[in-house]
Amino acid sequence: QRDLVESGGGLVQPGGSLRLSCVGSGLALDYYGIAWFRQVPGKAREAVSCISKSNRDTTMENREARFTISRDSAKNTVYLQMNSLQPEGTGIYSCAGDRKGEQGCYPASWYDYWGQGTQVTVSS
Repeated sequence: QRDLVESGGGLVQPGGSLRLSCVGSGLALDYYGIAWFRQVPGKAREAVSCISKSNRDTTMENREARFTISRDSAKNTVYLQMNSLQPEGTGIYSCAGDRKGEQGCYPASWYDYWGQGTQVTVSS
């Protein structure tokens, strides 16, 4: 079974940091473009950070100024480092994989595999 598994969410105070992890199960993430999406009630999922498949031209797109996406090939894991979180960062964060692995972030319908999501709550 091919799957993505997220972890690292939780409750954090405004100004705090979290690092989310996305692990591939049955998927070698180096061959996939990976995106992190955030969903809040009443709104569509939005991509916040994306990384293309692993090759010499790997690119990252971070749509939030304080977010950084990265890849650890040895651990088959993609991370989302979120710093200086604010209440508007609250939501369910999901990672998604795309077989084409191209540069940039795309709409949710572009992606082939999804994790279950992890809740991030930013509140004092």
